[in-house]
Amino acid sequence: MTGSRMTGRTTGSRTTGSRMTGGRVTGRPDAAGGDGARAGDELPELTIPVTRTLIVSGAIASRDYQDVHHDAAAAQEKGSPDVFMNILTTNGLVGRYITDHFGSGAILRKVAIRLGAPNYPGDTMVLTGSVERVDGDTATVRVVGSNGIGKHVTGTVTVTVPGGAVQGGADQGGAAQGGASAGGAA
Repeated sequence: MTGSRMTGRTTGSRTTGSRMTGGRVTGRPDAAGGDGARAGDELPELTIPVTRTLIVSGAIASRDYQDVHHDAAAAQEKGSPDVFMNILTTNGLVGRYITDHFGSGAILRKVAIRLGAPNYPGDTMVLTGSVERVDGDTATVRVVGSNGIGKHVTGTVTVTVPGGAVQGGADQGGAAQGGASAGGAA
């Protein structure tokens, strides 16, 4: 998405994250090193300016033609101050946040999110995440996306990076697993 940025370490103009490879989580090829992901590790923030164009184009791309996502007058007639982002756009942004961090080889196994405060044009959504559990080449990450009103999205993402394992072996953070998502799946 144009206009969004990932904060954290950068090399030149490229943002770096990390991915799991060769027995440990390491930086992407363009990153400087990496020490291994563990339960409790925090992902860098991803700041996303919420524009009218992002809201409308996300709704159209996901074939969500509900008028509240593209027609401000209709949204206001239904009690909303303006158009607002749909769950499918949010789901895509959460997925992007995870793959930006773990790399293009990451496979999203499960995305379980719940929407809260709406994203309106002019808002800024900040995605944050923390690794809850790692097991071999699979990690479960708790994700929160907040805006000026409150928490827009909460949930968990299970991601696998083929060909790699996480340093420290299987079943890190077992107590954090719990099997529950943040209130349900999309």
